Amino acid sequence: MSGTDPSLPTDPQLPLTSPRAPLQLSFPFLREGSRVWERERKPPQPGELPSPLPTKRTRTYSATVRARSGPVFKGVCKNFSRSQGHGFIRPSHGGEDIFVHISDIDGEYVPMEGDEVTYKVCPIPPKNQKVQAVEVVITHLNPGTKHETWSGQIISS
Repeated sequence: MSGTDPSLPTDPQLPLTSPRAPLQLSFPFLREGSRVWERERKPPQPGELPSPLPTKRTRTYSATVRARSGPVFKGVCKNFSRSQGHGFIRPSHGGEDIFVHISDIDGEYVPMEGDEVTYKVCPIPPKNQKVQAVEVVITHLNPGTKHETWSGQIISS
């Protein structure tokens, strides 16, 4: 026997590291609460997407509760891109277009331009200055257009 411990690696190229050494992780994405949010930025332009995109999955519980308890609004789908996963709703009472994420659409049809919808609103973090549509339901399909279901079937209305 050569006097070497069989539990130690025999390859001299492998670095020895302590299992108790602190692990350092770096996150390449922006997080709420980080100093990156506090950078001076130009004011958002109309129609500019929020960054990062707020989704049903990333929304806080308290924001979800506030949105569910709020009033229901009516509007018309201005545009929606299934491939990009978002669109905008034109409120029937007027005002600025409202952002909608694909995760906040209820029902079996993909919204198309001109579809009438009902929705509730939720503030968009981190500054909560803008709102996004949540619990979006298509109430009336735009006649004369082909609609697609989430499963991919094309339906003529």
